[in-house]
Amino acid sequence: MAAAAEHPSSGVAFVLGERLGRVDVSELRSRIGLSSSALAQRVPTDEVVRDLVVSAGYAVLGRWRERYEDVDYRRAIDMLESLGAEHLADRRYGTLSEGERKRVLIARALMTDPELLLLDEPAAGLDLGGREELVARLADLAGDPDAPALVLVTHHVEEIPPGFSHCMLLSEGKVVAAGLLTDVLTAENLSTAFGQAIALDVVDGRYFARRVRTRAAHRRQL
Repeated sequence: MAAAAEHPSSGVAFVLGERLGRVDVSELRSRIGLSSSALAQRVPTDEVVRDLVVSAGYAVLGRWRERYEDVDYRRAIDMLESLGAEHLADRRYGTLSEGERKRVLIARALMTDPELLLLDEPAAGLDLGGREELVARLADLAGDPDAPALVLVTHHVEEIPPGFSHCMLLSEGKVVAAGLLTDVLTAENLSTAFGQAIALDVVDGRYFARRVRTRAAHRRQL
């Protein structure tokens, strides 16, 4: 719904100050950047990375018959550079690692200078190195005063980059807590959300969660 792809079945929803159902969604979508696994699966494997990124201006995947100016390609390279992926510009999408694909798709989402950037589980499927590289790049983006508003969807607190300010914690489709990140991400709230005792550590602005072994569980194991 935040991507303006659906309308609420009941109640009202606002995106970027516009009420869904009372706004031209095609115009609204042009103000939103999206990176998701669903989009990744639609990208042709033989697509050249620079064409994949620059074609976001026409809301298509890869070049067709559109004509692009040098300024468009320069911006595409700038967006790739902001994610540490400029060296991939001439590669084909199918030759990239999973981590490289994630960064390329985020660069594409930034191509149109959106007001809102939606990142749907951007670290899903990445190994440790790929995840940490992506988290570092997103932390840089979050700290950029010219960056759009960022919304990150994740199942793992370890994937939340430093610089994010607010959080909504969901469990079975219901809101457990919402507000400032430091107020929402607590061991108590996580334990409630997951139905088990969770310990939470914060190191250099990063969150790390683990299950706590209770005495009852220890006795059952013995």
